[in-house]
Amino acid sequence: MKTSDKIGVQFLVAHLVKNDVKTVVCSPGSRNAPLVIALDEHPEINCLVIHDERVAAFYALGIIQQTQKPVAVVCTSGSALLNYFPAVSEAFYQQLPLVIISADRPQEWINHGDGQTIMQTNVYGKHVIEQFHLKGEGHTDSELWAMNRDVAFAFEQQRQKPGPIHLNISLNEPLYQTVEQVEVEVERLQTFKLQKGFSENALKEIKAGLSLPSKWVLIGQGVKDAALQLLIDQFANDSSVIVFVENISNMTHPRFIHGIDRWLAAVEDIETFKPDLIISLGGAIVSKRIKSVLRSWSDVKHWQIGEHQQYQDTFQHLSHVFDMSPLAFFKELSVMDYERNQTNVSGRAKAIDIKAKDAAKSFMQQAPFSDLVVFDQLLDFMPDGTHLHLANSSVVRYAQLFDPISSFTYWSNRGTSGIDGSSSTACGAAWTNQKELHVLITGDVSFFYDSNAFWTKYLTGNLRVILINNGGGDIFNIIPGPDQTKQKDQYFVAKHQTSAKPICDLYAMDYFSIFNSMELENNMAAFYAFSENNRPKLMEIYTDGELNAQILNNYFKHLKS
Repeated sequence: MKTSDKIGVQFLVAHLVKNDVKTVVCSPGSRNAPLVIALDEHPEINCLVIHDERVAAFYALGIIQQTQKPVAVVCTSGSALLNYFPAVSEAFYQQLPLVIISADRPQEWINHGDGQTIMQTNVYGKHVIEQFHLKGEGHTDSELWAMNRDVAFAFEQQRQKPGPIHLNISLNEPLYQTVEQVEVEVERLQTFKLQKGFSENALKEIKAGLSLPSKWVLIGQGVKDAALQLLIDQFANDSSVIVFVENISNMTHPRFIHGIDRWLAAVEDIETFKPDLIISLGGAIVSKRIKSVLRSWSDVKHWQIGEHQQYQDTFQHLSHVFDMSPLAFFKELSVMDYERNQTNVSGRAKAIDIKAKDAAKSFMQQAPFSDLVVFDQLLDFMPDGTHLHLANSSVVRYAQLFDPISSFTYWSNRGTSGIDGSSSTACGAAWTNQKELHVLITGDVSFFYDSNAFWTKYLTGNLRVILINNGGGDIFNIIPGPDQTKQKDQYFVAKHQTSAKPICDLYAMDYFSIFNSMELENNMAAFYAFSENNRPKLMEIYTDGELNAQILNNYFKHLKS
């Protein structure tokens, strides 16, 4: 077997293998030729080729989400690595182990008129856990030792605090020279920590907090965790605890409040549910309503639970940060002896939740065809065990109005909540996990913005794309403010008349167009049926953007009444 003749590249590839990087998404270029040659030739690394670097990086995030293992992306020099930035920031806030490897010109040529050169070192700033500039060749023994030290340190930093790392490597011409592959020995850096329990002072303060009359537990985005689920179920037996979850938390229990905005709309006097303590865990919270309510109160404590937190004072009440996994935290609570306050706020909250669900059901029975009704129908027909990917803006918000389905696994790029990359991430996830069904629900702007996601040879027949086309960014019909400006339609909603059918024709994807509830119901069986050509299927559902906003507004009025 052959490999690049550049010794720095050989050692870098050896570090990837040593640190469990088995999948690398490469984008075509010349300066990164030594890297892709060495990676492609290595028997333990699986290389994918995706032209568009923005797609490639989000595709890698989809693979990471499914495998929970680091994935690398490799690009040429110049503006190429800037196209990774949206996914890099998403990986940073989702704490996903993305490894960015960018080829660079020799440093003496930066800013001196050579082609495809920009200032690549430290280009991602604080959005990466660690970054190093490496030399591809010409090492002294001391320089080679320093390179191996830096790369080993970067990977260990990533294990200690999950997130993206950036390795920028300068490479001289010639770029395509190879030598026979020889085994390169590298060491993996390891860190050991002494685990200690809570101090006496900490235990005293924790017990005092747990004995307060009213406590809210807010669970944001997360992956399924049966052990954590069981512990939170047990904690929720305390009648002074209300557990609020969103479907992207992948937590569900009959005792929990699943539709946060639905519940808030149905509560007559929210002050009667004011918590003394907020306990938050997981990633992003979608609901802007609950953030607004919590920020409006004073005299509330907030405990943030989780490793590697950003000290995010989301509700303006941050008082304690527990730098430990939620599983470890709730294990400690499960054996802790503290005075339980029998206020039954959870029972009162659940009674309202049940009434709100009944009111929502009655509204759906008479509501005209709209985004809200479409979501209701889609969830009824979606097969058990689905991996449901939710694009951002209005899609992920509509989804939170419906109880999560326990057999589903929910995914969404809520690190930075951008519209870019939702399709690419879902494609990467579906390719990684081809034995299970992956369904992406996306809006039209997000879909067309990321249409290069389908310009790959890795599309698989287990992917279904549901595109809700309401002729623009429907979120701007929903949120307050844009409708008070004359620029709303042109600059915010950005109305369009684009159809996804030409894209489906271009990439050989089965296409369905839907205009009403009857068509939607009649096409569900064919949409989910296995396709002999092993290609994805796309269903484009047309709704009226202006009507959608009216229906949603009426929905919340109905809940209040």
